[in-house]
Amino acid sequence: MISQEPQITPWEAEAFVDYEKLIRIFGAKPLTDNEIELLRKVTGELHLMIRRRIFYSHRDLDKWIEAYISGRRCALYTGRGPSGHTHLGHILPWIFTKWLQDKLGVDLFFQMTDDEKFWHSEEKSYEEINAYAYENILDLAALGLDPRKTHVIIDSEDIAFLYPIAIKIAKKITLSTQKATFGFTDSTNIGMIFYPTLQIAVAYFPTELYGEPTEVLIPAGIDQDPYWRIARDLAPSLGYPKPTQIHCKLLPGLDIGGKMSASKPETAIYTTDPPEIAKQKVMKGYTGGQPTAELQKKLGGNPDICPIYKMYEMIFEEDDKKLNERYYACKTGKLLCGECKAELAERVAQFLKQHQQKREKARDYIEKYLIRTKFEEPRKYRTKR
Repeated sequence: MISQEPQITPWEAEAFVDYEKLIRIFGAKPLTDNEIELLRKVTGELHLMIRRRIFYSHRDLDKWIEAYISGRRCALYTGRGPSGHTHLGHILPWIFTKWLQDKLGVDLFFQMTDDEKFWHSEEKSYEEINAYAYENILDLAALGLDPRKTHVIIDSEDIAFLYPIAIKIAKKITLSTQKATFGFTDSTNIGMIFYPTLQIAVAYFPTELYGEPTEVLIPAGIDQDPYWRIARDLAPSLGYPKPTQIHCKLLPGLDIGGKMSASKPETAIYTTDPPEIAKQKVMKGYTGGQPTAELQKKLGGNPDICPIYKMYEMIFEEDDKKLNERYYACKTGKLLCGECKAELAERVAQFLKQHQQKREKARDYIEKYLIRTKFEEPRKYRTKR
């Protein structure tokens, strides 16, 4: 049942940092030991983003895992709105999704929503946004997602795969639902009003593609949950399994509060940033420390509000023991912010150096990720369900 608290749209939720309140508002469930142990059962180990509750809430994750265990067809789905180059906040859920793909061997359907970003943008042309979709695919490749099992749908170019499903969805959704869920008004362009049908369509697409009910798990930021609430509500009436979700927290930017965002490029680490520039951004970043080294040693810092610490916690420190030591060294004043920043800056620079090398190599095989190179258009695989 959806909470009776005021609705929050995807664009408002992305700046929302009270994650427990978002669970209540969205009507999701906190991730518990039960789901975590089920996941461990099928993967053999736990990703750091699960151990540390970076992925912290869900809708029917347990049912998806049980479906996988029972041998039913399962798939993954996530995506990206390609409004610019990719930053670390964007790839956070992709890293976890790759881990799931590696452990479980399931296909991933990855949606590039160039249409939505064009309709939403006041500045960028369609051609510019579409070009970014291809640039962003290079980041998927650099992270090592399997091109045989990763199928990228670029909305504006691969609409034939989605439109037969989207028209059925559109008939079920009223304008009042769109306004209430997404905050649309009478001045919202009709592209944006229609767009949610396409994001929902990908959740149903694997069932159409394979010609059998396919359980879809969506790892994504919790800001995207409003789309999936509608998808789950409509699924039974359209003959599809309800999609399931696992929600992650959003990586903070290198300033005070809020997520890493392209609207503040100086506080975001892009995968295309020269490593030395990224190091400078980290060294200029806000911390939870004291104004001076003397006060830091005397009073300690606050890692709980520190974006530098959060980057270690969410991406750059695999070892739980070392992360815990860093936490208490900060709290007790044994670790100074400059030292902590310098170490992170080196780790970020090394990551970017390796990532960018892989990214450039991926230009030679980017087409292997495109869904249109692997599957025929819907009219040729129309299911008989």
